[in-house]
Amino acid sequence: MKCKKNWIWALFLAVVTAGGSGFAQNGPKTVPGDVELVSDVVFGKGGDRELKMHILKPKKATGESMPVVVFIFGGAWRTGSKDSGIKPLTALAQKGYFCASIEYRFSQEALFPAQLEDCKCAIRFLRSKAGEYHINPDRIGVWGMSSGAYLAALLGTTGDVKDFEGKGGSAEFSSRVNAVVDWFGPTDFTRMDAAGSKMKHDPADSPESRLIGGAIQENKEKCAKASPLTYVSSNTPPFLIMHGDRDPVVPINQSELLAAALTKVKVKFVFEPVPGGGHGFVGPQHEKKVLEFFDEQLRGIKSKAKE
Repeated sequence: MKCKKNWIWALFLAVVTAGGSGFAQNGPKTVPGDVELVSDVVFGKGGDRELKMHILKPKKATGESMPVVVFIFGGAWRTGSKDSGIKPLTALAQKGYFCASIEYRFSQEALFPAQLEDCKCAIRFLRSKAGEYHINPDRIGVWGMSSGAYLAALLGTTGDVKDFEGKGGSAEFSSRVNAVVDWFGPTDFTRMDAAGSKMKHDPADSPESRLIGGAIQENKEKCAKASPLTYVSSNTPPFLIMHGDRDPVVPINQSELLAAALTKVKVKFVFEPVPGGGHGFVGPQHEKKVLEFFDEQLRGIKSKAKE
């Protein structure tokens, strides 16, 4: 049994390191000629070290303040790179979005809520630079995959929770976001294995247990504090939730639970199960849905299919 578990974890880490959604975690930092990439911009501090982001933006300014999309990479809170955000964000930058791919502390460096504090610091930093960057501070969306989607969901649900702000910088600005794209992220650690996940999350050495600092079934209060579901309210921004219906790592029930919580408080959301999708999927049809969602929520532009 131990060999089987180790094989599954090894496969999972190989997938997320290679880019479980078709986006390489570590790749060349190249962009098309109509996009400008500014690498390793310091946005604050995580503990005693600097935190950095990559910025992507259109080279030709339109004269209007740009909406913002922030990308949060996945990797079980243990691995991954902000480099993986360059490819998915490039298409958004070409459409006039100001984009940022951010880093955060891994669980081997700091326990939860350090990761959320770092993400909130990035949002505050961008708001503090609204004038300099020519961005709209009231139009900030966030997009995450897997563990990054979990952090994106928490950004969406904890906009008014002061306990998670941290001390990374730009304290006078808000960390609220205006739209969330959640691609196959966990939402309730304690209900993952019960849903039939092939990768076991209850053991003390699972990514979720390592994130909170103990076996999840023995630390249910910590799990509740770390769950996006705990903070869902009528003030939660709109969500686009996408999840493969054959995901062996993060079972689709995690997105179903989030959809149910949003329904209960009447928050606008779109839930798109991906037929046959595993832990990660890629295709122009999926990326198109992300663009259409952000266009509607951050620009007020509805797709023709919805008109």
